[in-house]
Amino acid sequence: MKTLPKISLALLILGIAYSCKNADNSENANSTTDYVTEATDDKSVISSNAAVEPKKTNRKFIRTADFQYKVKDVAQTTYNIEKTTSKIGGFVTFTELKSTVNDKSETRVSQDSILETTKFTVENNITIRVPNTKLDTLLTSFRKEVAFLDFRIIKADDVSLQLLSNKITQKRSSSTEKRVEKAIDDKGKKLNQIIDAEDNLASKKEANDAKTLENLSMNDQVNFSTVNIRLYQREEIKNELYASEKNINKYRPHLGLQIWDSLKTGWFMLEGIIAFVVQLWALFLILFLAWIGYKKFKKIKLIS
Repeated sequence: MKTLPKISLALLILGIAYSCKNADNSENANSTTDYVTEATDDKSVISSNAAVEPKKTNRKFIRTADFQYKVKDVAQTTYNIEKTTSKIGGFVTFTELKSTVNDKSETRVSQDSILETTKFTVENNITIRVPNTKLDTLLTSFRKEVAFLDFRIIKADDVSLQLLSNKITQKRSSSTEKRVEKAIDDKGKKLNQIIDAEDNLASKKEANDAKTLENLSMNDQVNFSTVNIRLYQREEIKNELYASEKNINKYRPHLGLQIWDSLKTGWFMLEGIIAFVVQLWALFLILFLAWIGYKKFKKIKLIS
């Protein structure tokens, strides 16, 4: 009768060991599957834990992301990014879609046709602002667009202490302002003292306002992350056939017509010369009369 409890205990121990082994194998299998899935997903690098808003924390992060990646169609990807940005409550602050010409050449394919070949690259620089809680959603949406990732830079700067420091400075400055105002009202007797106190008060108010604006700016950057994206695609080639300038040589007249035209041109020039000479008849008349007078004067001189 004592053997039965021993056998039952042994079977129980074997069953527990077998269950633990199966659990370990199952966990290893799951881990391997997760690793393979992650390793085969080349675009998983787009998402990042730095882009995830932590839950139940008092810390404040300013998140920025910079991307450069290649896509199949820059214009279509730009439209998709803008659409996703608007859908999650963000907005585009800058976009520059352009084509950069890398090379251009012309090839004459016939007497009146030229083939123009242009090699160009389409690219776009985009800057967008999105709610910090939606940053990872935006980055995840890039996965299907990426053909080749050049780089991805994500920054999460903790500004909790800076915000707290600004609030303390504001509070201290406000307290000082009240004391200075009270001192001006109660003890300000001389004009010089009042002016110095007023200048000191204005300086403290200006510093307080600067901290207020700095906090507003930092809170805006905390609430809305900034994402800079540069998109580009494979170099494209565009061929355009257009008519060339007409060759004037084919329209030149034959030699006989050119000779006839030359004769007419020469005759017209002769007519012009004759007409010009005729216009000078008065000058010729004066010269002729002067010559006759000279002859008579010379003849008289010889006789005398």
